[in-house]
Amino acid sequence: MSEATNQPSWRKPVGMFIILALIALWAVLVASLSGSIVALPMLVQAALYIMLGVAWIWLLPLRRLLMWMETGRWRGPTRKT
Repeated sequence: MSEATNQPSWRKPVGMFIILALIALWAVLVASLSGSIVALPMLVQAALYIMLGVAWIWLLPLRRLLMWMETGRWRGPTRKT
């Protein structure tokens, strides 16, 4: 193996900071909604916070970001049919 292949990629630390920024942004967004959520019954609040806690995984482009961090490409390998 050559020295160049053992060098860590700059994409991983940059991607890590982007992920942390997206999580912080999502947390601020959810916290800004808390004023109207507090008027709901306790069980509805709990269910809503659980859904919002999981929803950021689907709403934010984390899969593509993780792929870019690993491969340097935004799209996966193309399928040949």
